[in-house]
Amino acid sequence: MKIHFTGIGGAGMAPLAELALARRWQVSGSDSSDNPKCRHLTAIGANVAIGHKENNLPDDAELLVYSSAVPEENCERVKARRLGIREVRRGEFLAEFASGYRRCVSVTGTHGKSSITSALVSILRQCGQDPGFMIGAEVAGLPSCSAGDGDIFVTEADESDGTHTLIKNFLAVIPNVEDDHEWSLGGREALDNNFRAVAENSQKLLYYASEKCDELFAGHPDAVRLTQLPREFAGLYGFQAVNANIAAAAAEILGCSRQNALAAAGNYPQVSRRMNVVWQSETLTIIEDYAHHPTEVAAALHWMRCRYPEHHLRVLFQPHRFARLAKYFREFAGVLKAADSIFVAPVFAAWSESGPVDSGALAKEVNGTAVTGSFENWSRTVMSGLPPKCLIAVLGAGDIDQTLKFLIEQADTLNNRR
Repeated sequence: MKIHFTGIGGAGMAPLAELALARRWQVSGSDSSDNPKCRHLTAIGANVAIGHKENNLPDDAELLVYSSAVPEENCERVKARRLGIREVRRGEFLAEFASGYRRCVSVTGTHGKSSITSALVSILRQCGQDPGFMIGAEVAGLPSCSAGDGDIFVTEADESDGTHTLIKNFLAVIPNVEDDHEWSLGGREALDNNFRAVAENSQKLLYYASEKCDELFAGHPDAVRLTQLPREFAGLYGFQAVNANIAAAAAEILGCSRQNALAAAGNYPQVSRRMNVVWQSETLTIIEDYAHHPTEVAAALHWMRCRYPEHHLRVLFQPHRFARLAKYFREFAGVLKAADSIFVAPVFAAWSESGPVDSGALAKEVNGTAVTGSFENWSRTVMSGLPPKCLIAVLGAGDIDQTLKFLIEQADTLNNRR
């Protein structure tokens, strides 16, 4: 096949392009800006262009795959329609690719997809299996994807555009369901129906018990309902311990012994931007986490309070999407007040450039500080007036990670003065 990926450098697109190359298909693509994923794909045989232009799309391409962030009027998509080249969303192509395996396992749900997917892949490999997989985050000790031996394929399945309903699963793993992304799917009922469809499309189902999950999945004919998973496990705490045990339960369904699965789950792989300690001294710790939903923020702050009880907890939070901030404004305000000092970065827009509330309004609501200007300025503001023993939590799913370089530099400078 000859496939073109518009938005090829994205976290969900790049691994799919790499898997296509592993199938020995011809791959081209474009992205609005260069990044390490684009350079990696070029190095392994893809023809990657920076910037969207009509001539990026080969006239003889058989398929154009686009991310949900690429609009219909994108020039490459316009050319595809003119030439009669089939277009599919990223999630649609993922479903088609996964159908080539004997047993597809999709991990969907509101929280924990990357962590559970990477843990499950790690367990299966430690138990002697060679799964194909696709992970939407960087994971220590694992590539982002692999073609595997053709039996098992493990993938995250994102609910934000509804394409998770297209995958025909041997096993669906659903740790939780909340109302995130309902605004892009037509409301809460539509979101719930999508998760029901995922279960109906799955031969087997594994889910963590909750009022919502029981409502949606109780009638499945071959479901495993997990309850009361340990909050401490093999040096892991809170949601990390829960995620590891969910992954071990999935591995058991896929043929690993319970004993081996649990032993392997203790070697939880470090997922990028998930509770990563990026700098530490006796007086200062800096941790990054991807939390961008109130439930995730609350879980992250609880974890930090328990692990660092003597530290002043200072949070730098970046809201992700104006729609999410507006929907959960009160919830964000409530959970952030668990911190000792709060700094709020400008909203990472992601599709919409404005909304009814912004970061300044959230900062005011929590008696915090709205940071402005460059990433370096954000970090300087956060680092000013540090308490004697402080934990800085950098929370968000947008470009807030670009502050870490400056936070680390300033922490090094401060440490050298002492």
